[in-house]
Amino acid sequence: MKSFLNDDFLLQTSTARTLYHEFAKQMPIIDYHNHLPPDQVAQDKVFENLTQIWLYGDHYKWRAMRANGINERYCTGDASDYEKFEKWAETVPYTLRNPLYHWTHLELQRYFDVSEVLSPANARQIYDECSAKLRTSEFSVSRLLQKMNVEVVCTTDDPLDSLEYHQSLTLSTEEMGGEVKMFPAFRPDKFILIANPNFPVFVEKLGAVVGFEIKDYQDLLNALRARADFFATMGCRLSDHGLEHIYAADFTPEQADTVLKKALNRQSLTEAEAHLYQSAILHELGKMYHALGWTQQFHLGALRNNNLRAMRLLGPDTGWDSIGDWSQARALSRFLGKLDEHDQLAQTILYNLNPADNEIMATMTGNFNDGSVIGKIQFGSGWWFLDQKDGMEKQINALSNMGLLSRFVGMLTDSRSFLSFPRHEYFRRILCNMLGNDIENGEIPNDTAWVGQIVQDICYNNAKRYFGF
Repeated sequence: MKSFLNDDFLLQTSTARTLYHEFAKQMPIIDYHNHLPPDQVAQDKVFENLTQIWLYGDHYKWRAMRANGINERYCTGDASDYEKFEKWAETVPYTLRNPLYHWTHLELQRYFDVSEVLSPANARQIYDECSAKLRTSEFSVSRLLQKMNVEVVCTTDDPLDSLEYHQSLTLSTEEMGGEVKMFPAFRPDKFILIANPNFPVFVEKLGAVVGFEIKDYQDLLNALRARADFFATMGCRLSDHGLEHIYAADFTPEQADTVLKKALNRQSLTEAEAHLYQSAILHELGKMYHALGWTQQFHLGALRNNNLRAMRLLGPDTGWDSIGDWSQARALSRFLGKLDEHDQLAQTILYNLNPADNEIMATMTGNFNDGSVIGKIQFGSGWWFLDQKDGMEKQINALSNMGLLSRFVGMLTDSRSFLSFPRHEYFRRILCNMLGNDIENGEIPNDTAWVGQIVQDICYNNAKRYFGF
């Protein structure tokens, strides 16, 4: 029987162990999509205790705690930091076979050298030990990133953001032992989702930022391009969208202008009108990304804010979302095809939340890889509810069966936590285990040098080349 979370965790064969320990483990991390707070990176924040860095804003943990009968006071409420941690420690033993169980103990081991299994019995000891470490400069944000060999982080930023923290970032090479770069990523969804009651307010704020009143569709496009140009000066290379599905209705600019003006005047829109506008603006943004040389990312399939009472009391992003079941293929084909027809299709990463759509996404990428860029259209890593062993294996298998796994740009955290970077290790171990098993089963050649190179490419080299870091 193997011990829990030992050096060969998830590595079932000797070949898998060789691939991980000799090829994958030492590769730097390019975390090209996350939700880390830029101010905490730029200010090299030191956290006061384990709850602040581990539980604040973590809706994965909150969902588990609620399912375990923990009152909301200990999730998003006014309980003390230790009381919240104590309730998380009470929940952890019941997360067996949930990825949270693995992540929790990987993070305790990798950051704090704590190998004990977290439970109510040792909660106080672990909390005090880890919190004491966190209060030292050796556990500041820069040191935590260094510990995980992070080379690049790309945050997710609103067009209204000033990017002041990206501008002020001064992580010293001498202090960190290697420079960590932080770049913004452009996420203009609030200017796409026109049915939001706050849409006119967002547009007004955008006008104030760019210095001119936005009265029509062309004004809005000009404003978004001005912000994208500014983001580019800050090193931005990526955009990102979190949508239920792609919008790809027929439209004319004149029709989009009419719908926009109705929304700015707070007139109600039909579903068809909203869909038309969303299709128009998304298409224009796609053209913009191509002109800038960016990579566009689409996170598709989340059914958000299902619990209306919780949404009213706590707001969005507090753990009330799930997998949706929209039809994805036809609109995605139309959207990508219309851009490609005029050679205006940017590098694209498609992230899928419904495992039933894995093969759809994997085959869709092949429709628009035109030979101009290696792996131009990517089937992105399993994310959110699929960011776990089974989800990663299914994504890897679908990509392997229908595309080129060897050209995959690999893993990302998609996280708000500075303790989430062992998810890269988790992915790498799973990848090496799958390839190692294939070698031992005689399904691919026993050429560890070549397969090891493929592993290193997926872990790091492909992303470095693809994004131009």
